[in-house]
Amino acid sequence: MPVNEFRKNAKIIDNFLTKYLKKQKNSGLITPMKYGILNGGKKIRSTIIINTGKIFNLKINQLLNVCAAVECIHSYSLIHDDLPCMDDDDIRRGKPSAHIKFGESTAVLAGNSLLTLGFEILSEKNFLINDNKKNRLIKTLSLCSGHSGIAGGQQLDLSFEKKSKSLNQILNMQRKKTGKLFNFCCYAPTLIASREKKEIKFMSELGEEIGLLFQISDDLLDLKGSQKKTGKPTKQDQKKGKSTLIRLIGEEKTLSYALKLKFDIIRKLNRYGKKANSLKETVNFILERNF
Repeated sequence: MPVNEFRKNAKIIDNFLTKYLKKQKNSGLITPMKYGILNGGKKIRSTIIINTGKIFNLKINQLLNVCAAVECIHSYSLIHDDLPCMDDDDIRRGKPSAHIKFGESTAVLAGNSLLTLGFEILSEKNFLINDNKKNRLIKTLSLCSGHSGIAGGQQLDLSFEKKSKSLNQILNMQRKKTGKLFNFCCYAPTLIASREKKEIKFMSELGEEIGLLFQISDDLLDLKGSQKKTGKPTKQDQKKGKSTLIRLIGEEKTLSYALKLKFDIIRKLNRYGKKANSLKETVNFILERNF
């Protein structure tokens, strides 16, 4: 399992974000922003970006702004998801959630600030890609973050609670809530590497499949894992009546679905030979953390 790789990448991204935040004009939101984004986590999304970059011979320094932007968006979504008006979770990454630590209003504003910071990081003049690509990255990340992505998925997740939903409805919700940001994680390096439109589409869709696998794996962890392992209370989906594959088709069939999805992702990555080995290892880890 690439645990050491996650730690190494997380340290690099955290250092980048720490330096970036030091350059910001100080405000009462910097501390809760740091708490939300630097407060642990494997930063799996950044590793997906870096490992996708390896396929196209990109160096990590070419992708740091993308990684940092994605982590800002992800952290904003976690801060907001934990709010009492959302999932009402008091623990995140083994520590008090941002709204418990700093209060609800500050948590909302810190989340908002991380959301906008992500786009600021992508628009930096020191991010040395051409303006056309930069604009495409910003627009695509916007689509993956707003009502057609993370925010829309969260709204569906909340509206589906304690209701019977079909397989396609659940998968559509999870693709928005989690899959779209992973979509961007594979899209961005492929675009930066100047690959053809067809290949960019292929990698984007593959990233979305990886994100769906991650969400299903997360649901399995909620059912079978421990708070020590996940850094947050478990068995919450059942308690809240969340619409998940587990609730619809049961644990065994959900695991079978996830395994089939993983093997399909790996099969598609085989086209890139050894260059895809790191990304394959990360995909395997996503599901293996359940065992």
